Amino acid sequence: MADRSIRVRVPGTSANLGAGFDTLGLACNLYNELELTLTERPGLSISVEGEGAGRIPEDDRNIVWRSIQLLLERSHHEKEYQGAIIRMKNEVPLSRGLGSSATAIVSGLKAANVIIGNKYNRRELLQLATEIEGHPDNVAPAIFGGFTVSTMKGRHVESFSFLPKIRLRFVVAVPDFFLPTKKAREVLPETVPRADAIFNIGRASMLVAALMKGSAYFLRRSFDDALHQPYRAQLIPGMYDVFRAARAAGALGTVLSGAGPCLISFVEERDEREEAVGEAMREAFEKHGVKAEIKHLGLDTRGAHIVNRNHQA
Repeated sequence: MADRSIRVRVPGTSANLGAGFDTLGLACNLYNELELTLTERPGLSISVEGEGAGRIPEDDRNIVWRSIQLLLERSHHEKEYQGAIIRMKNEVPLSRGLGSSATAIVSGLKAANVIIGNKYNRRELLQLATEIEGHPDNVAPAIFGGFTVSTMKGRHVESFSFLPKIRLRFVVAVPDFFLPTKKAREVLPETVPRADAIFNIGRASMLVAALMKGSAYFLRRSFDDALHQPYRAQLIPGMYDVFRAARAAGALGTVLSGAGPCLISFVEERDEREEAVGEAMREAFEKHGVKAEIKHLGLDTRGAHIVNRNHQA
C-alpha cells in the first residue's frame, strides 16, 4: 500500500445560537484546510499556518492526528498507515467559540476516511466526531453545513441539517483573549430552574420555526437564553452591552458564539446596516477595555469537503 494524500476544507461553526444549548449550530464561510498524507512507515510531521500557529501541538497530542488514529483503528487500517504528514492552514480563531476543535476533528476524520475508501458515511463520521468532542453542536454543522439541530440518546447522535428561508449574514466580534471551553463550562450550574428550562425550550423552538418559515419578526424574539449566557457573562466584559449596541444598530439579535468569547450578530442579507452593527459591537467592547476584530461572514452550505483537483467528495 503506497502513501496517499488528500486535502480537505472544513467550515468554522457557531453553536448554541442562544437558547439551543448543546443542540443548535451553524456553519460559516470561515475555513480550515488540512492536507493529509498517510504513510506506511511510522513517524509524524505536523505544521500549522495561520490561526493557532505556535499554539497548536505539533506532536502526537495534536487533535487532528488523534482523530485520524481513532478512525484508522476503528476501520482496522492502523497497521497499513502508521504515520502521517499533516499540513494545517487555519482561518478559524483558536479558543474563541467558532468551532476550532470541531474543524480539527472533522478534517482529520474526513481526510482519513476518503483515503481508506469512504468506509463511513457522514452520519457515521458524526458519531465518531461526537465521541471525540463530547457533544455534537459544533461537529454537526462542520460535517453537514447549514444550520443543524442535534439530539443525543445515550451515545447515539442524530442531526438534522437545513437551510433557512431567510437569507442571513453573521457579524462576529472576536475579542483579543482566549476562553477555553472547559473554563466556560465550569461556571454553569448543575441544575436549572424549571422556568428557565421552559423559557429556553420556547426560544429554541421559535428560532428553528422562524428560520424554516423565513420570519424576521419571530427571529428577533428567539435569541434570549437563560441556561448558559447569564453565567458566562462574567467571563466576557461588556457582553450584554454589546448585545444592546448591536440591536440598536440594526441586528436581528446577538448571542454568545459557542462557549465564547466571540459574539455573533444576525442580520438580513443586503441589510445596509451590517457594517454599522459591526462597528457598534467593536465600540461597545472597547468601552470595557476589550479590543475586538470584526468579521463579516455568510452561511456555509456544503460542510466538510475534499478540495483535491482530481478528487471531489
